[in-house]
Order: sequence, then structure tokens, then C-alpha cells
Amino acid sequence: MKKSYRIDVDCANCANKMEDAANRTEGVKKAVVNFMMLKMNVEFEDGADPKAVMQAVRASCKKVEDDCEVYC
Repeated sequence: MKKSYRIDVDCANCANKMEDAANRTEGVKKAVVNFMMLKMNVEFEDGADPKAVMQAVRASCKKVEDDCEVYC
């Protein structure tokens, strides 16, 4: 399953940190952040609960860049 989420981030480097953090989160098969569009596209592992996974992604992103936001 794939979903797209709106994000708020200040710079391209921060967006890269968010992408790396999201890709390391359990339940995420692949995450891609588009800084210019302020979007995060997430492909979930089979059987993963997207809502729970995205809460974990948000927490992971906040650890690497505290002023970012992922709108779930």
C-alpha cells in the first residue's frame, strides 16, 4: 500500500534526514521525500497498519529534525 502525506520542513538537508529516518522505521518498505512539493510518499510493508506506522515515522522524524512536521 502506498500513501502520500503533506510535510512541513525548512530545508532540503532536513528533508533528506526525514527520508532516512522514515526508511529506518519498522513497517515502511520505502519512503521518498520531495522537498519542493513538501510531500512524503510512503510504501508500507504488507500487513502494516499505516496509521500506527506513520505515528512511528513522525516520532523518528522529530528525533532527527525537531521543527519538521508530518501531517497524517
